[in-house]
Amino acid sequence: MSLTPSPRCTPASPLSLDPEPVVAALRAAGCVFAEDEARVLLATARDAAELAAFVERRATGLPLEHVVGWAEFCGLRIAVDPGVFVPRRRTEFLARQALAVTPPDAVVVDLCCGTGAVAAVLAARGPARLHAADLDPAAVACARRNVGPLGGQVHEGDLYAPLPARLKGHVDILIANGPYVPTADVALLPSEARDHERLMALDGGADGLDVLRRVAAGAPDWLAPDGFLFVETGEHQAADAVAAVRAAGLDGRVVEDDELYATVVIARRTPR
Repeated sequence: MSLTPSPRCTPASPLSLDPEPVVAALRAAGCVFAEDEARVLLATARDAAELAAFVERRATGLPLEHVVGWAEFCGLRIAVDPGVFVPRRRTEFLARQALAVTPPDAVVVDLCCGTGAVAAVLAARGPARLHAADLDPAAVACARRNVGPLGGQVHEGDLYAPLPARLKGHVDILIANGPYVPTADVALLPSEARDHERLMALDGGADGLDVLRRVAAGAPDWLAPDGFLFVETGEHQAADAVAAVRAAGLDGRVVEDDELYATVVIARRTPR
């Protein structure tokens, strides 16, 4: 799959500055991938003063994506506002799995959309209708900047609640990358996530599957016959996640990508 960034996503020209001081400052702050991060900062900063401000903010522990205001995802440059969940590289596997079976003119819904990164990828298929939803107002505002120009509508609310009722029974592709970290494990997350992303985007309940179960339970009402549901989960939760979608009356299976450490459950509503 090849996705070409739109003009709004084209990176700025890199500053003609020596990257070594930037790399050194990032290393001193404990950044493991200092060279890669320095390239991003240099490619984004408009002048030396802004670059210095970027380095200072990153050194305090602010996620790189929140510092520069964007994240790369499947070749797209996705706007990311402070506090909003940063799209993970492993979620590119989820997006590509969904993209592979999304026909042109499909009806696509992205729940727990965050920045709308997955919806933006699926917009490449030219869906007839593209909808995304999230409970976090900051994420919704961000997603509207990413998905709105691509013809999608972004709604604020809990899972299916804000979606237009006319979509019921007509959704061809349903994606839900909801929180799936068990409550007790949130404290073990890296500080970049724990301290700078909203808890609602991380905490999936006692076993991490609270949101997934709710998504699965509602999916049969919203999916079209032969419609697909795609959800990301943890490797050790996969069996329980499949059990949840099967309990809702969907066929389910697990696919994994070892390189990205990504686990996705694919479910389908088969006609009765």
